[in-house]
Amino acid sequence: MIEVISLEGALEVREGQLVLLIPLDAGGNGLIECAKGISEVEGAFLKVEIPDWLAGVLRVAAGDRVVVQNTHGKFGIWAVNARPVN
Repeated sequence: MIEVISLEGALEVREGQLVLLIPLDAGGNGLIECAKGISEVEGAFLKVEIPDWLAGVLRVAAGDRVVVQNTHGKFGIWAVNARPVN
């Protein structure tokens, strides 16, 4: 049985790209497998790039908080407080 990991963090911009940096020692190491193809290990972090289309769907921008989880072995992400629809 897969241990469910649920973490919250803030999005930031790195090299012009919206990203979420998840500390490996805070649970990011348990998300590596389910985030293959959308993430990479960068130093002590699991870096998940958030493409513009996904930021639009989630209604998030730099500084906004998101939750990530590995429920059922799949990587999930959602906004803590999505921005209003324009």
